Amino acid sequence: MIDYSRYKYLKVEDIGDGIYILRLNRPERLNAINLGEGSMHEELENVFYDFNNDSRVNAVIMTGEGKAFCSGGDIYYMAEVIEKGTNNTEWIRTLIREGKRIINNMLELEVPLIAAVNGFATGLGATLALYSDIVIMGKSAKIGDTHISVGLVAGDGGAIIWPLLVGIHRAKYYLMTGELISAEEAYRMGLVNMVVDDDKVLDTAIDVARKLISKSKYGVVWTKLSINKIVKHYVNLVLDTSLALELHTFKSEEHKNEVKKFIERRAKK
Repeated sequence: MIDYSRYKYLKVEDIGDGIYILRLNRPERLNAINLGEGSMHEELENVFYDFNNDSRVNAVIMTGEGKAFCSGGDIYYMAEVIEKGTNNTEWIRTLIREGKRIINNMLELEVPLIAAVNGFATGLGATLALYSDIVIMGKSAKIGDTHISVGLVAGDGGAIIWPLLVGIHRAKYYLMTGELISAEEAYRMGLVNMVVDDDKVLDTAIDVARKLISKSKYGVVWTKLSINKIVKHYVNLVLDTSLALELHTFKSEEHKNEVKKFIERRAKK
């Protein structure tokens, strides 16, 4: 039996009928994803694999602990990496491996994966939401791929999923500007499935999960598998390159300057 209690930055709860809630759990950092050994990034690499190998699981709902879904990569961790230097080959190799496996393990998960976006979903947080099968946003939530705002390439999956969902030109605009999108606008352009009152996000996700598990199990599983073949095709085409380019921008002066400015702005608040 898989022991989900071993995760430090993820909380897993079985609410019955094989519906599991996965909570990103660094609320003091708006669930920002830290990197390195024992990090949330590493845990995200493993948790979808665990779900896929757990016969008890019929559906997974991913949400954020506290007032955000996920604010993306941890800027303060990025500052530490800059301080230490980013030429460590093993560190780069680990990040690329984990980044690939997070996306691929999400796509390999057979049961429905529902994102309950309860606040900001930015950077890698937006990627996690958009690679889910169903995306439900609270009315006050916002979503956007903000890699460019800290001088990085949108390399961890955004360059694949955004064009598939909203078209190439619209994807280019949002990925190259880093603008945040309101829940209503995200729904209008086809990024997400539905928008509900903030206090109904999780309940709605649970209702959707129950609806899905009431259907033919293999009808749902194999329909998802068939559609994900399209996404996997583009993952195979793009992800290695986009991750490598993102890691390259980790070493850039622009990234160092943007991280510094971000932390200075936070310090003044």
